[in-house]
Amino acid sequence: MKREALNIEELRRQARCALPRFAFSYVEGGADDEQTLKDNREVFARWRFIPPVLTDSSQRDLSVTLCGQSLSAPLLIAPTGYNGMLRFGADAMLARTAKRAGIAYIQSTVSTASIEEIAAENLPQHWFQLYVLKDRGVTTGLLERAKAAGCTTLVVSVDAVHFGNREKDKRNYRRPMKLSLSSLVDVTLHPGWVWRTLKPAGMPGFGNLKPYVPADKQRGAGGASYFSEQMDTCLNWETLAWIRSQWQGVLLIKGILAPADAQRALDTGADGIVLSNHGGRQLDGSVSAMEVLPEIRQLCGANATILIDSGFRRGTDVVKALALGANAVLLGRPMLYGVAATGEAGAQRALEIILQEVDRTLAQLGCTSVNQLGPHLLRPQR
Repeated sequence: MKREALNIEELRRQARCALPRFAFSYVEGGADDEQTLKDNREVFARWRFIPPVLTDSSQRDLSVTLCGQSLSAPLLIAPTGYNGMLRFGADAMLARTAKRAGIAYIQSTVSTASIEEIAAENLPQHWFQLYVLKDRGVTTGLLERAKAAGCTTLVVSVDAVHFGNREKDKRNYRRPMKLSLSSLVDVTLHPGWVWRTLKPAGMPGFGNLKPYVPADKQRGAGGASYFSEQMDTCLNWETLAWIRSQWQGVLLIKGILAPADAQRALDTGADGIVLSNHGGRQLDGSVSAMEVLPEIRQLCGANATILIDSGFRRGTDVVKALALGANAVLLGRPMLYGVAATGEAGAQRALEIILQEVDRTLAQLGCTSVNQLGPHLLRPQR
């Protein structure tokens, strides 16, 4: 009997075996030299815990209230695109995993499943991530569909207006969206992936964009080409003000790193921000979100809603972010490793691992709730 994965790295290795090279590169790759990708993991070592002792932490409560919504833990499943390339039905698997755990699932604009398909899972916390497209009719249409589907929160991504140079990903193609011969051969060496991913419904598409994309561009390269052409490269603060006027629910701005931008986002009417460098996939050499978290928390005040992602693999990583001022953490790649490795069971296992690690870390720090975390429990390393 195969042993259950003990940590996210073991799930990562399982995912690498399960996926053809081009698909794993898509999940794993960063921009250019991948320095930011590397820094996103190394940054957590810059703080060490100072654990108090002789404190009764036998009972712990991980629950939080975020933007007026109750979550069982300070975690959310991050928006990730084109998950159908990992496994058929991956988006719904991630959504159900969030539902069972009592946390929010943030659905991507470029998810394989549509907003309506995920809404059918009856999630208590269904959030929607928006990429602003040139065609305002499409953007408005996505917003209206998110409202109709009962999405409680809109997360607007602002850090991918110009796509990063993801060389690891590009090496698998002979030209844009056309796999190289060696990559095609590698696909044949992964018949299980073909059976799990392509056999049920063929090449995955972009469920949310289907009403707007010409019929001959619904799937694969066609959909990706349409999306890249439609990204609004003129996105600015006035655009965000317009989106605020179109969306009456909770609004978060994702992709903030500059302290001044954090304050301006709140001043523009956002209910909160997500500190992120897009998992190291955009501008290589960007700072880690963890590096700017303390400064942004101090600038924006104790009551500001500040979420964070990029590089989280351990519960100790999550607890360090919470102690430095984050209200919650978005999990991206860890969840994708799980769903790629063993489907819904893998996604469930990934979340279980992080939750168990967060809970254990709180206990070892003598905390009975996440509200007791603070910078007094950390010491910066020089």
